[in-house]
Amino acid sequence: MGAQDLTQSGFRLDGEVALITGGGTGLGLGIARAFVQAGAKVVLAGRRQSELEQAAGSLGSAAFTAVHDVTATGGASHLVARAAELAGAPVSILVNNAGIHLKKDAVDTSVEEFSAVLQTHVLGAHALAAAVLPGMMDRRHGSILFIASMASLFGIPKVVAYSAAKSAHLGMVRTLAVETGAHGVRVNAIAPGWIDSAMSRKALDDDPARKAKILGRTPLGRLGESEDIGLAAVYLSSPAAKFITGVVLPVDGGISIGF
Repeated sequence: MGAQDLTQSGFRLDGEVALITGGGTGLGLGIARAFVQAGAKVVLAGRRQSELEQAAGSLGSAAFTAVHDVTATGGASHLVARAAELAGAPVSILVNNAGIHLKKDAVDTSVEEFSAVLQTHVLGAHALAAAVLPGMMDRRHGSILFIASMASLFGIPKVVAYSAAKSAHLGMVRTLAVETGAHGVRVNAIAPGWIDSAMSRKALDDDPARKAKILGRTPLGRLGESEDIGLAAVYLSSPAAKFITGVVLPVDGGISIGF
């Protein structure tokens, strides 16, 4: 692929089918929107049908929905097959985005609470990766993205289970990248910083000191947008990133290196 071809098509996703967990809202929807704009079909997976339908409606005819709870790991293969049926082609991009949050001191976090977070972020993501990989490796074409976190990179109080789960994502990325690279599959992660959303606005507007601290640590001096994560996801899934695997890309306005 020459320089001119890369400029014209290197960042496109035409012909790709992306399965995005937690695709109905927030970062998942932002990623889906960017994928559709880049030419992909998207299958939005989540637990709430009405939420998924509303999201798909905003994306147009290239978007489909599949109700699925990632903690039901035994249903991963069925979801992958259903996604292929809906889109008319096999899943070539998997975005492990679904997650739950738990804000609690480590000493107050129960085994059951910790386990629930790991079940969603780690075991659920592994089950879906294991379900899509045989087909991707047979076709020698595929991209898997994990949505990591700033909690994967540095210490944040009151999120011990979430931090453990998101740190596990990075280990999974490295191992999967090494295992599958020779078979034409790339595996990467995005670590979002503070992104402007209804949830973050609610949290930060009620805590101006915390918002000031976050912005003070962010070299770009502002919150990000879901589009920023979507564009990064397009890049990592596109031919433009054909020699990139096993990395975690912070999309954070520089907060992970700010002081």
